[in-house]
Amino acid sequence: MTSQGKRSAPGPRVAVVGGGIGGLATAAFLHRAGIEATVYEQAPALTEVGAGLVVSPNAVRLLRSLGRLDRFRERAVPLRVGWEFRRWENGRVLFSQDLGEECERRFGEQSYVAHRADLLDAVRAAVPEPSLRLGMRLAGLHRMDEGVELTFTDGSREFADVVVGADGVHTTVGRYVAEAGAPRLSGICAWRCLVPAQLAPAFARRPVQTLWLGPDRHLVHYPISAGTQINIVAFGPAHGWTTESWSAEARIEDLRAEFAGWSDDLGALLAAAERVGRWALLDRDPLPRWTHGPVALLGDAAHPMFPFFAQGAAQAMEDAAVLAGCLGDRPEDPAAALRRYEDIRRPRATRVQQLSRGRAESNHLPDGPAQRARDASFANADPFAHNGWIYGHDAELAAREALTTP
Repeated sequence: MTSQGKRSAPGPRVAVVGGGIGGLATAAFLHRAGIEATVYEQAPALTEVGAGLVVSPNAVRLLRSLGRLDRFRERAVPLRVGWEFRRWENGRVLFSQDLGEECERRFGEQSYVAHRADLLDAVRAAVPEPSLRLGMRLAGLHRMDEGVELTFTDGSREFADVVVGADGVHTTVGRYVAEAGAPRLSGICAWRCLVPAQLAPAFARRPVQTLWLGPDRHLVHYPISAGTQINIVAFGPAHGWTTESWSAEARIEDLRAEFAGWSDDLGALLAAAERVGRWALLDRDPLPRWTHGPVALLGDAAHPMFPFFAQGAAQAMEDAAVLAGCLGDRPEDPAAALRRYEDIRRPRATRVQQLSRGRAESNHLPDGPAQRARDASFANADPFAHNGWIYGHDAELAAREALTTP
């Protein structure tokens, strides 16, 4: 996408900064709409960074729309049970929700758990290979009369009509959109590890999303990678840990110590883990805006959220679908199209972002009256009803309806 290069498609040329799930989904939906898009990713290769994630119906229907659901299903695990809450000290099940056919009946798609790399692979398959440029770290942007010039740390320069920042919570593109300030430490850190399924206790191998709730901490596990691995992610006090990197490793002994005294069943699962990553959770208030002229933010660059609603990837994919729909509707006026994208997406993503932040307090209640009231409330819980506005959402349909409204 150089300033000297030939145009290969009508409409605006889009530079997407960041090759994660949101960035690749943006390129995929733009290409499907006939709009030229190039992804610039700073890493020299797309590797298996991260571990497991929940892929809820609102994201699954977008994979289907891209024609990549079959590829995703090759390695994803369909959930039979979700929200299996267990008490920390003895593993007593406080609540569980059958998913499977009921989830599909209500929302039109199933829920899955998968390795992040498998979701990334499925989305990447919808992006033409020449449209992905690796080893390209953005240095800065320069607004011009007819677009934006991007400069990279290797000295190269590219030109685009539109720039989409899908470059995460530490976004470089974001500096050109809104005064956000640096994200702040939340006081919570997360651990993640993978356990070979053959080494895990039988209860952890079930196609179930299990959440252990206890004072100041909670832990989630479920099978991924066609059931060959058990993904574990745990949350608790940061204890001064400030490293915010998915590649940072920690001592497995520290993770086990955090959950010492919890159920013996959970202890047996953690005993099978050998390596663990650890990172500090960052927090940031909702941005005042996501767009500025021909520059827009998307995914964590626009709305970083705690993982407690398991919606980070899904909301980024929704952003991508709506942004592509808006540019496809107004290709002659990219700035207006991006403003429409923000109008459609910001209220919903901000709501999810704020709810995700609030879930930490509920999950980490100390034993006592508030904890007992929370546990008692599970008896009348209906996660499908409470979360229907999330899982039943069709981002592409919402965009089409909004774009036909004067």
